[in-house]
Amino acid sequence: MNEQISYTPFAQRVTPPPVGGGFAMPDWWVWCGSAIQGPDGKYHLFAARWPKHLPFFEGYIRYSEIVRAVSDTPQGPYSFQEIVLPDRGEEFWDGRMTHNPTVLRYRDKYLLFYIGGTFQGPKPTAEQLLNEKDPNRLFSHEKAYYSIRIGLAVADDPAGPWRRPDEPYLQVRPGHWDEKITTNPAPCITPEGHLRLYYRGNTPNGCRIGVAQAKDLNSPPERLLEEPILGNLRLEDPYVYWMNDHYEMLAKDLAPDAESSITGEYHATLHAISRDGLEWRLADPAKAASRTLTWSDGTTTTLGCLERPQLLWKDGNPIALFAAAADGPGGFRAAKNTWNLCIPLK
Repeated sequence: MNEQISYTPFAQRVTPPPVGGGFAMPDWWVWCGSAIQGPDGKYHLFAARWPKHLPFFEGYIRYSEIVRAVSDTPQGPYSFQEIVLPDRGEEFWDGRMTHNPTVLRYRDKYLLFYIGGTFQGPKPTAEQLLNEKDPNRLFSHEKAYYSIRIGLAVADDPAGPWRRPDEPYLQVRPGHWDEKITTNPAPCITPEGHLRLYYRGNTPNGCRIGVAQAKDLNSPPERLLEEPILGNLRLEDPYVYWMNDHYEMLAKDLAPDAESSITGEYHATLHAISRDGLEWRLADPAKAASRTLTWSDGTTTTLGCLERPQLLWKDGNPIALFAAAADGPGGFRAAKNTWNLCIPLK
């Protein structure tokens, strides 16, 4: 793909985040975070939470629930309002866990893409989750994790009510690279008005990104490509959007260390561009955002995590970058606190 594309390097849009902005809940792990302005003029943020006494990774698979928070300003702070997609029973495909929310306006509806999963039996305790030798933990982990699929809830207003689906929106494909799991939904409205969905699948060689598309809300999504986009680059948490005359993507660089990374920084945010959304190339520079932030008060912090990038739009322009943030030396397993971070954009 040698065609010239005029774009603004995403790193040039980033400005210092306000201290105390975003969304946090002291007794909860808070992750993800996707915001939209509602007809009431307020900003509605959809995030995932689960009890903080549980281990982070093992806990989200069994306990995560999507909640809504509200602010009068884009940067927040956001105040908790309600649980949007709670536990609704093991008989439902998304009955025991919901996570990874992304919200957008599509025609006259609000769409909430998310992931859900289920498993049988009681939810394990924190002690069971931490005990690697507990056979119930191992069984529950495998069943719960590989039940995860992408779903789509629909509402007439960000405040709901949200209509949850009886079946996943995007299933796995047995015998293909995405046969185990569909996760990290990244919906995008094409210039033709179609509903395109980028997503992550797990392979033996690491995470890959795929793409599917539906003509409208009444049509099922169909894969546009048999193989992953961006070749064998190890990425997760895509966010894709149409910008004037081309597509742009933000994603987490999943390389295991800075030397092998695409961005030159361990787990930084990557920026890529594409004319058709199928053939992609890295932007210049490839790094969209760093885990080292300079705040509005002039202080500097290197976060342990900066993941799940999402954009807030107003009048056709992105005005803020939201991301899941964690403290600690690096990686969510080492975090003591997590929250949703808002970074204003030029």
